[in-house]
Amino acid sequence: MPSSENSVNILHVAVIGAGASGLLTARELRREGHKVVVFDKGDEVGGTWVYTTQVETDLLGLDQNRDTVHSSAYESLRTNLPREAMSFRDFPFVPLRDPRRHPDRREVLMYLQEFAREFDIEELVRFGTEVVSVEQVVDGGKLWNVKSKRKGLDGDGGCIEDNVTFDAVVICCGNFSEPRIAQFAGFNSWPGKQMHSHNYRTPEAFKDQVIVLIGLSSSAKDLSIEISEVAKEVHIAARSVSDDTCEKMPGKDNIWINSMIESAHEDGKVVFRNGAAIFVDTIIHCTGYKYHYPFLKTNGIVTVDDNRVGPLYKHVFPPRLAPWLSFVGIPLKANAFPAFELQSKWVAAVLSNRVVLPSQEDMMEDVNTFYSMLEASGVPKCYTHSADAKPDYCNWLAAQCRCPGFEEWRVKIYQEALKNASIRPCSYRDEWEDEHLILQAREDFSKYTSFKSWQY
Repeated sequence: MPSSENSVNILHVAVIGAGASGLLTARELRREGHKVVVFDKGDEVGGTWVYTTQVETDLLGLDQNRDTVHSSAYESLRTNLPREAMSFRDFPFVPLRDPRRHPDRREVLMYLQEFAREFDIEELVRFGTEVVSVEQVVDGGKLWNVKSKRKGLDGDGGCIEDNVTFDAVVICCGNFSEPRIAQFAGFNSWPGKQMHSHNYRTPEAFKDQVIVLIGLSSSAKDLSIEISEVAKEVHIAARSVSDDTCEKMPGKDNIWINSMIESAHEDGKVVFRNGAAIFVDTIIHCTGYKYHYPFLKTNGIVTVDDNRVGPLYKHVFPPRLAPWLSFVGIPLKANAFPAFELQSKWVAAVLSNRVVLPSQEDMMEDVNTFYSMLEASGVPKCYTHSADAKPDYCNWLAAQCRCPGFEEWRVKIYQEALKNASIRPCSYRDEWEDEHLILQAREDFSKYTSFKSWQY
């Protein structure tokens, strides 16, 4: 239970999820002396980096009763950022089995597993345990009831349910499991195959087909390049380009970037806003994900509205429930791992009473000011959590934690990687010109000793 005011709190804290954000949060909470339990549906740490050949029974993810799969990793996945930029501050992401600067998904999973072992986090995790509900024991109170179930432990193939009371809950379950789908005229009547990139694993099924991918994110570019090796044609349809766009991807002869789909027809034809019309075999929605917390019960205090989770103070604390409920890992288009590390440090320090949050009223005022700024700037609500996930936000978090902000080399590597990916989408992972920044990174990492065996 919390200790008296102005002293350090030692709390019983639930962490939902054992991916990168959950592992970081568990470590920081335990460093502060809190008692931690981590819940995860899977059988190992790593979250979405745990690859599986399984896909969902509904490839678009529209059926709420479908058999769900957590991971969105495809077989050939490599990071879109160099390992140096992704590294946790005191646990360098050194080569383990894949020496490339943009390593594959296996290397990232091994890094997270090594991190969990180094800091004895696995012993905190209840694997194979799905959280069914998270709600306050008493409305307005500080205690939370976490109901969970474990499959196949009663000897009859059923589930064993458990109810545990915690002082605080941190939600770290990731944002890459509940697909968002694009809508266009003829969506329901078009006869071809439609799927979300969440259910893409390998390209073989698309041999000799004409494919349309909706979206222009990293995953859309990756999948288009890979599928183009076996497909007849690949077309990318994107809202972010002008309506008259029709151009080839640099370095690829059978990939075209088009404006968004205008309509799809019962004869299999797809028409783009630029006027082009083609007959298509498969449409792949590379359109991102919904924030999805079906287990969270707050009587409407925290909602997801057009992919805005809110209200949240700095994307972490709901003012009316702070600090006893928080989220780590929500910001998009950020340098995720180090950003989540700073968020987890902030949450742990606040729960320990070492760092004090503003009043509920002041936090709500800050949230409303932020929302008003987005609206005035014409930023759609669905982009709320990618609007300020930049170095300034991370440096603000660092100041709250009373620790150094992002290193200059980390910011520059991140920016160079994004620019390089835009210029050379087919080869940016293996071509770079920032060796001077890598040397600075290695000098900084040499100051830390947590990972005792690391070396370049």
